[in-house]
Amino acid sequence: MIVWWGQEERASREEKPRDGVGRAVTKTPSAWTFCYRKKRRCRDETGPVFHSPQITGTLVFTVFTAVLGSFQFGYDIGVINAPQEVIISHYGYVLGIPLDDRKTVNNYTINSTKEIPTVPYLGDSIPTPLAEEETTASTSLITMLWSLSVSSFAVGGMIASFFGGWLGDQLGRIKAMLVANILSLVGALLMGFSKLGPSHILIISGRSISGLYCGLISGLVPMYLGEIAPTTLRGALGTLHQLAIVTGILISQIVGLNFILGNHERWHILLGLSAVRAVIQSLLLFFCPESPRYLYIKLDEEVKAKKSLKRLRGGVDVTKDITEMRKEKEEASSEQKVSIIQLFTNSSYRQPILVALMLHVAQQFSGINGIFYYSTSIFQTAGISQPVYATIGVGAINMVFTALSVFLVEKAGRRSLFLIGMSGMFVCAIFMSVGLILLDKLAWMSYVSMVAIFLFVSFFEIGPGPIPWFMVAEFFSQGPRPAALAIAAFSNWMCNFIVALCFQYIAKFCGPYVFFLFAGVVLAFTLFTFFKVPETKGKSFEEIAAEFRKKSSSAKLPKTAVEMEFLGATETV
Repeated sequence: MIVWWGQEERASREEKPRDGVGRAVTKTPSAWTFCYRKKRRCRDETGPVFHSPQITGTLVFTVFTAVLGSFQFGYDIGVINAPQEVIISHYGYVLGIPLDDRKTVNNYTINSTKEIPTVPYLGDSIPTPLAEEETTASTSLITMLWSLSVSSFAVGGMIASFFGGWLGDQLGRIKAMLVANILSLVGALLMGFSKLGPSHILIISGRSISGLYCGLISGLVPMYLGEIAPTTLRGALGTLHQLAIVTGILISQIVGLNFILGNHERWHILLGLSAVRAVIQSLLLFFCPESPRYLYIKLDEEVKAKKSLKRLRGGVDVTKDITEMRKEKEEASSEQKVSIIQLFTNSSYRQPILVALMLHVAQQFSGINGIFYYSTSIFQTAGISQPVYATIGVGAINMVFTALSVFLVEKAGRRSLFLIGMSGMFVCAIFMSVGLILLDKLAWMSYVSMVAIFLFVSFFEIGPGPIPWFMVAEFFSQGPRPAALAIAAFSNWMCNFIVALCFQYIAKFCGPYVFFLFAGVVLAFTLFTFFKVPETKGKSFEEIAAEFRKKSSSAKLPKTAVEMEFLGATETV
């Protein structure tokens, strides 16, 4: 076994079997293990040792199964965009909108390979004021139904985000994800069969129920990943939640292409495809261990917690993990049940919850959705004949740099990556606006805007994209963590809804200067992060609490001793 120099404890040579020349022999664990050799000196078991972080087969399988829910989150975000015109045209057909509505006719013919469905229209060939009024009303009705088809997803997410932590505490993390999959399956089936009935009602209902599922998952998955991950890998595994989301978005863009599923014949299959994922994850969850922290701290099942830990760690000694959980349980037992209101009214919780909320607000208000909003028009201006493929390219960049952050987050740290990402986005937002302003005067400015788009997305996924999701779980101990995750997920959904609802109006009012506005917002959040957000890489909850105390002591020295009591610190950290 390879061990690292620098830990206080020593390996016991007497407890290990010897080979013919007296060297210690270590049995290989039942599950395969990787050891990291990154710029650290190694020693034999005879000296001071530091056990390397272990990635076992069970851990990989469990993390993969959990983030299938995050993948569904991303898929549901992106799946509705590709077949937009096809679905709008189908709405018109179902509702009996007359073919004199030329927009519906054009959209339908563009996206369909079959004959245009006709609806008898009894009227003169010459348009009348009444006919024009009916056409306007019909167009407004379809626009409203489409807006509901999109926004109902966010509304469902906002509602359910409050209950993710509660459901996880009541049923356990595994059973909670199983129950959530029922919502996913129902929503997918409603959308999958929407072509056979009143499509607008079925799609809006299905999107709402899918939003409920994603709202639960946005809290359950980061909480579960944070509780099963070794401390040294907590950040990297937490980043996989965001990686799975952007992967889901990219896959939905690809399968939503017109020649795959985004056409008149197969758009309902595209919307209902998530049912397959729900069934697969439900089956795999039966083979995943329950969260050891939930078993030990919430249920007081130490034997089951040890068994779960040994499965996740590959059979190695889990005494250190149990000791840490025992200390956390003792601290949690001294805490009263924490409600969402108490997170804001109790001074012990107020600072970390405000920091957690600001991280999520920064993520959504950074302008990332605006970048995707503008990307297609900018690619068209640059002369790209198929801008949809360029948009998929942005999705691919999104995924690649999220994957890169998995490896960087434990090396550079959460706070550092968040600051680097926000600073890069600030510069890119400025170049983005400059490119848009000078687009009419200098044709090559469109390429400046294109480069700014790709870099903006890259910086976003290095830090502001994945980090807020798992830093919230790191800020809080077992007691207040579910409530904190619930309110953080709600704020993320709320900000997402606000940006989706208001961006088109802001863009219309500000024109090409809109990204100067986002640059100012990003700069403000960057300064906030620099002064208020502590580093959490490789630190226990007690050490993170000490970081908060240091930052708060400069403003309120007399209250240093009582700050962050929610972690139960009874001695100086």
